[in-house]
Amino acid sequence: MKTKLIPLVILAGMAGQILADPLAFDFKDPKGVNNAVFKLDAPLEAINGSASGISGTITFDPAAPAGTTGKIVVDAKSLTVPNPMMKDHLLGAQWLDVEKNPEITFALKQLKNVATKGNETVAVAEGTFTLKGTSKDLNVPVKLTYLKDKLSQRVPNLKGDLLVVRANFAIKRSDFGINPGAPQDKVSDEIQVTLSLAGAAAQP
Repeated sequence: MKTKLIPLVILAGMAGQILADPLAFDFKDPKGVNNAVFKLDAPLEAINGSASGISGTITFDPAAPAGTTGKIVVDAKSLTVPNPMMKDHLLGAQWLDVEKNPEITFALKQLKNVATKGNETVAVAEGTFTLKGTSKDLNVPVKLTYLKDKLSQRVPNLKGDLLVVRANFAIKRSDFGINPGAPQDKVSDEIQVTLSLAGAAAQP
């Protein structure tokens, strides 16, 4: 009897180890629908835009979400606004200076105040946000939704899992040297940012 139980115990241990392995989610979306939306709402003008050039990797363990790590990268040249002249200004030296600063990044240090219910985890993401060559520590409220075996519903012919990330936060133009001389009644100092992302952990 004991000899029969030993293989079962080994298999159970191996299965537990496999289930506990964290998954690496790639945020370079083949559909190109991942996006970051930004808004500057000044009394005289509201500026709305988005960025679609998003990549990065987040390592997430469904059994232990508190251990999540990773980095999200935005291609600064992918930022756009409806007005062509305003877009040229946005990407230029006085604003984002994308030639010298091609990436906008958020490097996750840790998740705090983690609460998980079902497949959803809400937390505060503590990390370093880098924009136009300046880095600031930020605490960003996030919601992570783990969707097991749902990758094929987003990208046909690919099997695997999805990690959906939703976040809303604000930064200040003045903290990152973005057109510091602009009048605040026309260009808001506060920039509202919304992230709508999904990362894929594809199966071989």
